[in-house]
Amino acid sequence: MEWTEVSIYTSTEGVELLCGKLLEIGINGFAVEDALDFQEFLEETTPHWDYVDDSLMGLKDAETRVIVYLPKNAQGAQTLAAVSSMVRTLKSADSQGRMGRLEISCENLLEEDWENNWKQYYKPLRVGRRLVVVPSWEDYEKQADDIILRLDPGMAFGTGTHATTRLCMELLEQSITPGCTVLDVGCGSGILAVCSVLLGASHADGVDIDELAVKIAGENAALNQAADRTHFVQGDLTDKISGQYDVICANIVADVIIRLCPSLRRFLQPGGYFLASGIIDERSVEVEKAIRDCGMYIIDRREEDGWVALRCQFAEE
Repeated sequence: MEWTEVSIYTSTEGVELLCGKLLEIGINGFAVEDALDFQEFLEETTPHWDYVDDSLMGLKDAETRVIVYLPKNAQGAQTLAAVSSMVRTLKSADSQGRMGRLEISCENLLEEDWENNWKQYYKPLRVGRRLVVVPSWEDYEKQADDIILRLDPGMAFGTGTHATTRLCMELLEQSITPGCTVLDVGCGSGILAVCSVLLGASHADGVDIDELAVKIAGENAALNQAADRTHFVQGDLTDKISGQYDVICANIVADVIIRLCPSLRRFLQPGGYFLASGIIDERSVEVEKAIRDCGMYIIDRREEDGWVALRCQFAEE
């Protein structure tokens, strides 16, 4: 099958809003190229490999872009039209130019190209004290006390390389107790749910609006011998969820976290933790207000590269 690679040029500041708008029109898989993220990638992965390909070095000075892949057919053309309309609307509202030039370029690709090209960016990565995220195609020599999470994210969000995922994994490491239960809202590749059971949770459920993400999450659970302790369903936030959990995590965008907050009390065990990530710092005040408005208080706030993650509990009544 042929695909169209659609690049939307923006700014670091504009990435979260642009990705949120893509989610709203039904595009759940995308990649972000940003010079700041790439510099971080170099610093964190250099110990695990011997050289950096020249084609990657060009990203140090690259313009920020969000990339989506659309099938070269009628449905893809309709989606592209929706993307173009959305970008025009954003551009007309961005009077100060904070979101960059907001222009689109397209390139045709064969399926084997986009399915594999992204792998060059993804190497073993240590997160927190014990966790090491290792791509399924990479070799890694386990160190003492390492907890190895093997991952093949495919086209789903969640590789551990983005600050939002790392921050959430660090908070999970602080929140998981032996035998606890976990709900991952917006599970993407399943990285947080699988991470939870590897850290000692007895069971983790994940939910994502994207059917492909649910499939990939299940495959990653099996890759880590965690299929019997995880379950993934397709749904919007908690509409397919019942019961209560000791830990609920949501590594999604600010607007969706705000929408999730009013339903948390129904699904979180007394004394349990809510972990929220994917919050760009400019939106953190709004998210923190929504968390407090639903009766929770913030016990840990972490920030990295302009992204914020929160660890919260309900106040005792």
